[in-house]
Amino acid sequence: MAAVFVNTYPNPILPPREILRYASCKGDALPPEAEACLKALPPTVCGRVCWAAFEIGETEAGLDLGFAETDSQKLKKNLTGCDQIVLFCATAGVEFDRMVRRYERVSPSKALWYQSIGAAYVEAVCDAFCEDIRARFGETRPRFSPGYGDLPLSLQTEICRALQCEKHVGVTLNADLFMTPSKSVTAIVGVKRRNA
Repeated sequence: MAAVFVNTYPNPILPPREILRYASCKGDALPPEAEACLKALPPTVCGRVCWAAFEIGETEAGLDLGFAETDSQKLKKNLTGCDQIVLFCATAGVEFDRMVRRYERVSPSKALWYQSIGAAYVEAVCDAFCEDIRARFGETRPRFSPGYGDLPLSLQTEICRALQCEKHVGVTLNADLFMTPSKSVTAIVGVKRRNA
């Protein structure tokens, strides 16, 4: 079994335009209510990522990812030229789910802002982690998540098992393959060794 590592990202950069995009709003500046929601985030909010590196190879049907096999042709194309992957699970934590539940009935607009901030937050954590991976491993490919293209969402089960997500970052998977906390992402990043 591959070694699993955990990185933390307590203050990822959240571009206002990303928050607005997730809220289906236009513009460059956050409205006062959104700014207030940002300032009210608990100090315990912290992005966390558990990850492991796996050697990859080809099989008759497609790819051996080191933790599972897949016949996804789109992932195979994405990983062309790579000899290993970094498998990861990123989460913004439970605080965003709590804030959304708190405001769903009393202030739907605040609930929307917390949903949008949480989505931007986990994406910012993924971006920061991928930068760290590039610095560590060298050339990388764009991250590829289950449910995208022809990569089945069911691969989530294998990912959570391989990374022991609940143990390392508190992410669980239900029978419908949805993650808790909801602001969580799993993905595969192809990497080439520097000496390759």
